[in-house]
Amino acid sequence: MNQLEAYYNKFNEEKRLNSRHGQVEFYITMHYLDQYLKQLEEEGRTKDQIRILDVGAGTGRYAIPLSERGYDVTAVEPVHHNLGRLRVNGPKVHAYEGRAEKLKHISDASFDIVLFFGPMYHLKDKTLRLEAMLEAKRALKPGGHLFISYIMNDYSVLMYGFKEHHIKEALRRGMIDDSFHCTDTANPLYDYARLEDIYELSDKAGFTREKILSADGPANHMRSVLNSLDEEEFSIFLQYQLSVCERPELLGAGCHTLDILRK
Repeated sequence: MNQLEAYYNKFNEEKRLNSRHGQVEFYITMHYLDQYLKQLEEEGRTKDQIRILDVGAGTGRYAIPLSERGYDVTAVEPVHHNLGRLRVNGPKVHAYEGRAEKLKHISDASFDIVLFFGPMYHLKDKTLRLEAMLEAKRALKPGGHLFISYIMNDYSVLMYGFKEHHIKEALRRGMIDDSFHCTDTANPLYDYARLEDIYELSDKAGFTREKILSADGPANHMRSVLNSLDEEEFSIFLQYQLSVCERPELLGAGCHTLDILRK
């Protein structure tokens, strides 16, 4: 059992995704994904003709509801526990064990949309990150889209470093450099990105950017506040985040950034 599998055997990912701050990320992400799916349907494609590949699918947070809506969904997941849950709860999903940097079950130019809502959290080696991006590009049809999520550097510095009072230790141990950029030693499982890191990777892989946005904005910073809101207030917060998520001055400060790229 590797570190990643041991971690997800203990960590309740479904609880995080169903929390209010997780719901914000899901709501914003699905809003943008629906826009691209609608475009494909307006071109005359039926839902079962639209192919979606969810890489690092976890327990199926996106793959399962998309398959239930009638889309042709394939999921690739490296963690046995997550894959088992996905297969039980998402019988319509074609689910395989595998890794983002080696999509051995996936044919060239066979998918309209590829989702990377996990791989860039855990691929810490730059070479492997680029290999994963190139595999996604290989799997996409010409003009297809890659939706890719990153955990942001400065969210980690603010939350783990300052809020949880680890900043002095992090600086002393070289977990953060002089520019407050997390180093490879910051966390054995997670990689943290800044916008310049995201741009460099997509440029090397040869993608064209269509949109980049903050999927959850301040939601992770204000979990207790979100939990205290009534349903109407929370609904208003979702509308607020949707209205500001593309504002450039807010990118990078939230926990998750969503990059939408075209092949």
